[in-house]
Amino acid sequence: MRFLSFQFSSLLLIATFATTHVFGQVSITQDWPVYAKKDLGLTYASSGTTFKVWAPMAAAARVLLYKEPVSGEARVVDMQPGEQGSWQVSLPENCEGLYYTYQVYNKTAKGYTWSKEVSDPYAIATGVNGVRAAVVDLAKTDPPGWDRARLPISAINTPVIIYELHIRDASMHASSGIVQKGKYMGLTEAGTTNNFGASTGLDHMVSLGVTHVHLLPFFDFRSSDESAPLPPYNWGYDPLHYNTPEGTYASAVSDPAVRIRELKKMILAFHQRGLKVVMDVVYNHTGLTEDSHFEQLVPGYYYRRKADGTFSNASACGNETASEQPMFKKFMLESLLFWATEYHIDGFRFDLMGIHDLATMNEIARTLRSYRPDLLLYGEGWTAGSSPLPDSLRALKNQVNRLEQIAVFGDEFRDGIKGSVFDYHQPGFVSGAFGNVASIQFGLVGAVDHPQIDFSKVNYSKAAYATSPRQMIAYADCHDNHTLWDRLSLSAASYTDVERQKMHRLALAMVLTSQGTPFLHAGSEFLRSKKQNENSYNAPDSINAIDWNLKSIYQDNVRMVQALIEMRKRHPAFQLDDPATRLRFLDALPSDNIAFVIDAKGLGDSWKKVMVLFNASKESRSIKLHTPLTKGKWHFFLRNSNPIGQGTIQRGESISLEPLSCTILFQ
Repeated sequence: MRFLSFQFSSLLLIATFATTHVFGQVSITQDWPVYAKKDLGLTYASSGTTFKVWAPMAAAARVLLYKEPVSGEARVVDMQPGEQGSWQVSLPENCEGLYYTYQVYNKTAKGYTWSKEVSDPYAIATGVNGVRAAVVDLAKTDPPGWDRARLPISAINTPVIIYELHIRDASMHASSGIVQKGKYMGLTEAGTTNNFGASTGLDHMVSLGVTHVHLLPFFDFRSSDESAPLPPYNWGYDPLHYNTPEGTYASAVSDPAVRIRELKKMILAFHQRGLKVVMDVVYNHTGLTEDSHFEQLVPGYYYRRKADGTFSNASACGNETASEQPMFKKFMLESLLFWATEYHIDGFRFDLMGIHDLATMNEIARTLRSYRPDLLLYGEGWTAGSSPLPDSLRALKNQVNRLEQIAVFGDEFRDGIKGSVFDYHQPGFVSGAFGNVASIQFGLVGAVDHPQIDFSKVNYSKAAYATSPRQMIAYADCHDNHTLWDRLSLSAASYTDVERQKMHRLALAMVLTSQGTPFLHAGSEFLRSKKQNENSYNAPDSINAIDWNLKSIYQDNVRMVQALIEMRKRHPAFQLDDPATRLRFLDALPSDNIAFVIDAKGLGDSWKKVMVLFNASKESRSIKLHTPLTKGKWHFFLRNSNPIGQGTIQRGESISLEPLSCTILFQ
């Protein structure tokens, strides 16, 4: 981000949780009951609807029913106290099509008062701009074939290649050929092409060969006006309703069911083409703070506070949620399961995961994988500020070995490749900073221990932190910061345009030959630019929309990426469990060269050995095959960043490496 029946384990056995919160100058210690059932929010049937909210401080609660999403008179219905701090009311009528909000009568420093009118934290549908929750019949939102839409469960070591995409970016440019621009349905369109006849959108992702499409937030966020003909752009990292699809991507917002149905159609289209869907989730903070439904319903519970009672702010967005609180842990678990079951989501990327506590993240992993063992989980192993929760308890990158098959982004590798994101004029290995070899090696082995790496020279981390290479996300760029191409245009300004193109290919080759899990920013395969905008979270479409014509201009780049993705999917040599024993770096190379050999014997791979060589120099290099590691006859797969599939070389001969290139050979 950038600024701006399932069984749960121990949490359902907890009866109360004591905490202290502050209202003005009054300090109150409260034993918070933990609601054990899984029916908070709305339970709909045509014969009757139940509304249930957790508000343990309240002396009274009420639900306000409306016929309109943002205006009109409310029908006020008193709720009755229920179990463990809950309030509920059941209406023996069909409420489909109505909208609702809650108010609770809470004690404050000034005495009891009614809260502001707020939507349901557990809302599964909302009206325009999320002002009110909506009553819908989810069964009516399933498109034809939805019950068969899940992809088969994959083995744990099945290759994963992630493609990060913003829904609106994919279609807004005139070159996309997509009719339903900026919408869920735009990504269901097949046969779309750019101005030169090359595939775009969904067809492009399929032809590229990626396995998972990581979509930037598509839960209901508050920063974009859904009622506008062309809503203002935003990445969406300001959550309003966690369990409701965002309306700006729907073809209409007047009917709350439309966004649900169209999101399901998009996911169905992906699954029918063999693509899995990763949802970008942002449980670490909310778009509102004092006025949020969490704080209005249960003041002082859902957010972490500093010693003086003010909101802590590790998110740098005004607040941070308290994942260690049993009822927010429960909320996260039930929300994630809802998306996995109702929407068939195949994985989750956790924004600023370092804010969440380790215990909660591990319980999430166990719970979700009890439903689907191959569910992909990864996140940012850092925060944007300090937190009152001790580092030792949080899901930070250096504690990934305490996480259960959850991966973190490898910024050591990223910045080793292209230079620090905090100094956009600083070069990386591909652009002339040859002191970054250790950071590149660290990323190539997937952040695990390796006897040939000098960890004292690795950026940010001075020791291995992953227990498996799959726990490190290997990437060169993402939606944050400059695109790779824009960054190279700044840090390698003295190079020619052709040289920067070669640097770009070299960077992506490093990502796709890493033992970590490769992650590609959409459009990087054809040198995507955001016109050097470093933080485009609310920039116009003229900055963010993907120019699909670039695919035809930079065909060589696309072909190399396609070839390397296919190579990863076919060859277990790039899915090692033990890089320390099977992967060896070649010694005594120039500082601008990195090369390694993988022993693939016994892996069931048709390639028994693989050799990968990177030349980051502006000059050609010649490397002689004279060591025991390089003996035998080698076949070329990639020669100077070009997939050729022909040609051989033997021990004793020399390989000529062109400037700024990658070469891959196999036996």
